[in-house]
Amino acid sequence: MLYKSPLHEMSQTTPTMFWNDNCAPEDIKFAIEHGCVGATTNPVIVGQVLEADLDTYVPVIKEFIAQNPFSTEDEIAWLVNEKMAVDGAKLLYPIFMETGGRTGFISIQTNTKYYKNYEKLAAQAKHFSGLAKNIMVKIPATAAGITAIEESTYQGVNVNATISFSVSQALAVAEAIKRAMERRAAEGLDNSFLHPVCTIMVGRVDDWLHEVCEAEDITVDPNAIVMAGVAVFKHAYQIYKKRGYHTQLLSAAYRHHHHWSEFIGGNVSQTIPPMWIRRFVNSSITVENRMDNPVDPKLLDQLKKQMPEFLKVYEEDGMMLDEFDHYGATRRTLMQFFSGYDKMVNIVRKIMIEA
Repeated sequence: MLYKSPLHEMSQTTPTMFWNDNCAPEDIKFAIEHGCVGATTNPVIVGQVLEADLDTYVPVIKEFIAQNPFSTEDEIAWLVNEKMAVDGAKLLYPIFMETGGRTGFISIQTNTKYYKNYEKLAAQAKHFSGLAKNIMVKIPATAAGITAIEESTYQGVNVNATISFSVSQALAVAEAIKRAMERRAAEGLDNSFLHPVCTIMVGRVDDWLHEVCEAEDITVDPNAIVMAGVAVFKHAYQIYKKRGYHTQLLSAAYRHHHHWSEFIGGNVSQTIPPMWIRRFVNSSITVENRMDNPVDPKLLDQLKKQMPEFLKVYEEDGMMLDEFDHYGATRRTLMQFFSGYDKMVNIVRKIMIEA
């Protein structure tokens, strides 16, 4: 078989799958040509898609405003979010059908403002799951989010745990989903359509540790920071395999090719931004199993000995449930998502005022 690109070869010859890390239709179509089987959204992504293609979405937003004259800009913004997710779901639906519902999902993210309220997270997740058959719902791996992930899974929602950086978060997610599926099975409910994933934002792990080095005058081999997120993901993967969790790991937040190439061969998904998809499509990187290759022990040893912040994300018990919300990468990501959401709402507000 003649492969179109290394990504296409990976999708055809290994268990490793990849998604397009945005919801722009043209980007999804390009990614599908190279083996993509999913897509994702979040507040930052939706704002970026709006800005990049505002001429297309202004009439849509104006129509929503006309149809909902008493709605706030927040309510209209969520209608836009839902439309983008549904439009992306339609593009991926053939894949969903071809694979018997195992892949072909698009993720839509719950309101970041609910990250401390499991009831609101679960209620919104249930609503989103009804938008299309191939909708997956992103719920943050915060303390409240873990409860919402269990409850949402129990209610039959395919979840994607997000704002997740650590082995301890990944294990809490997998255990919550396991409990929910056991509850469903005990009640005779069907679990066959549930294909949950847990994201580890590997690039944001690297970002945070780099910031810690700068703030605390810590010096390690630069390659140690580059491989920190990779080390966390590989460690979580080995534990998932050993324990036989139903949940699949998903890597996100790409900063360099190791965030793709080091996970080839694993039974995982990767959500890759369009910029990196195009780079990988044109790369000469060989497709070979690297998931089982350990990170250089010397680099790992430096991180363990010199960076307590790394131990928090790497060790199984690096953080307790009540610490998830306070980890530096969690706080930074929440603030970025808040900012992205505000930007999206401001776009809608401006159109609303001028309508």
